[in-house]
Amino acid sequence: MRGQLVVVPILAMLLLFGVPWWTLVLAPDWGAAGTIAGTAVLALGLVTMPTGMYFGHGRRQRDGAARVGDSLLAIIWVLFSWCILSLVLRVALLGVDDPLRSRIVAGATLVVAAGLLVHGNRVAMRVPPVKATDVVIPRLGPGLDGLRVAVLTDTHFGPIDRTKWSEKVVAAVNALDADVVCHAGDLADGAVAKRRKQVDPLGGVQAGLGRFYITGNHEYFGEAQAWLDHMAGLGWDTLHNRSTLLERGGDRILFAGIDDPTGASSGLPGHGPDLAAALADRPADVPVVLLAHQPKQVREAREADVDLQISGHTHGGQIWPFHLLVRLDQPTLSGLTRHGPTQLYNSRGTGFWGPPFRVFAPSEITLLTLRSA
Repeated sequence: MRGQLVVVPILAMLLLFGVPWWTLVLAPDWGAAGTIAGTAVLALGLVTMPTGMYFGHGRRQRDGAARVGDSLLAIIWVLFSWCILSLVLRVALLGVDDPLRSRIVAGATLVVAAGLLVHGNRVAMRVPPVKATDVVIPRLGPGLDGLRVAVLTDTHFGPIDRTKWSEKVVAAVNALDADVVCHAGDLADGAVAKRRKQVDPLGGVQAGLGRFYITGNHEYFGEAQAWLDHMAGLGWDTLHNRSTLLERGGDRILFAGIDDPTGASSGLPGHGPDLAAALADRPADVPVVLLAHQPKQVREAREADVDLQISGHTHGGQIWPFHLLVRLDQPTLSGLTRHGPTQLYNSRGTGFWGPPFRVFAPSEITLLTLRSA
């Protein structure tokens, strides 16, 4: 088993760098000097990327190393993906002799990859657009019809200082004049002392009826309880396997939250999803909105007759075509779907993890408007 834990990542790395090496360096036959130079660049990346990620995301959390490793991960993933797709162009150019055909393919691949990376960085670093969706909840009373719920998730405050971005996101949320604002987990990567500068603007979020926060899996890579305490100190209602009853116009709705599944193996007492505890005080016939970081937690939500689950986690795949791997683990990538009696809204996330790029998976600030039947 330990051998597999070493061999599999090594094989994956060799594949990630090997395919671009063949497509961009060997097949085009750039001559001895070109081949040596291209090989040296990819070999340097092969060593630097895992080293940067190890020192950046390991115990030492060196932000400079993380920025280098994360960026190289995105670059090689995009190159790998489009080198695979370049086989279509290679077939289309069967009438062109090598090395010209391979050079055309290599050039086209580099142009497409560079364009996607530049655009992807802009998309990742911008303040996300608002994605508005109406959700019909049959049990919702007329007094709560039109309840506006703004959703943030997967902000992943980390190695890149996004304090100004955080302030702009807060301003964008406040402009929505939402009744409820939720953060569905993966708030930050790292310790509170290291990331609080970026997180603290969230204390300025305004909501008429409530602000709710739950843990994601990334909190459990660091200081989950400390982040719960910090968000509580910023005035957020931390739904740590518990719920809060809201009322408007004589009608009521329950907002509940559960921990991410990784909490169960975190070693922290009392952590891990406990839906029964979260719904213990549920009044009869009152609709329930559940915050659960991972979409697959809807399996339990549907059994508990939850009306709406709000999740994040997937990032919509973040960098295409990584969504194909995400779908192996999660029932949905983004948007509103139905699972038995339960509707699930899965946000693509407000920020990004690791590489500051989003390719064909734009971020969002979500505005859900709840409607009665």
